[in-house]
Amino acid sequence: MLELMQAGGWLMVPIIACSIVATAIVLERAWALRRTRIMPDGLVTRIWQWHSAGQLTRARILEIREGSPLGRILSAGLINRYHSREVMKEAIHDTGRQVVAGLERYLTTLGTIAAVTPLLGLLGTVFGMIEVFGVIVSAGVGHPGMLAGGISQALITTAAGLSVAIPSLIFHRIFNSRVDALAIGMEEQALRLVEVIKGEREHDDEVGA
Repeated sequence: MLELMQAGGWLMVPIIACSIVATAIVLERAWALRRTRIMPDGLVTRIWQWHSAGQLTRARILEIREGSPLGRILSAGLINRYHSREVMKEAIHDTGRQVVAGLERYLTTLGTIAAVTPLLGLLGTVFGMIEVFGVIVSAGVGHPGMLAGGISQALITTAAGLSVAIPSLIFHRIFNSRVDALAIGMEEQALRLVEVIKGEREHDDEVGA
């Protein structure tokens, strides 16, 4: 590995740094975007039970808020449950945008790495070819050993850049798709809560949904 870094030249340093950052982001987002963590099962049902039993206190709402991203969205509606349906929806919508922004954290950085690392590899290729042509100008083409250094630098940096960019792009698309699916799911749960609290959906319907 050390020999490859040395052969690839100084551009291997930012490429390897990008690979470390991308790996950290992938591991962190894979853990953070688990559906069970974002949308606990049966949360709306438990809220309805507390509400119907008169046990939906401020302490319970705070517990709901701190429990999960979905809970944060639902708590925004619960705080405004004595206001109109439109006020509840607006509060949920505003908080939902903040929650989704949190779910998208670091994904822009991952997408940037996926876009930049092939360019770093291409830049290494250009520098390698410049070195090759410099050797040709100064020593001619009769010294293959001297030419090999520039050619190896060109190939190594290109391969390294693509090796980082391809998985980064794949995980960037996967996480973006997961965030979209979670956002839709949380929106559905929040609207169901509004309908239940405002009496537009029976409890039995909510449980069966």
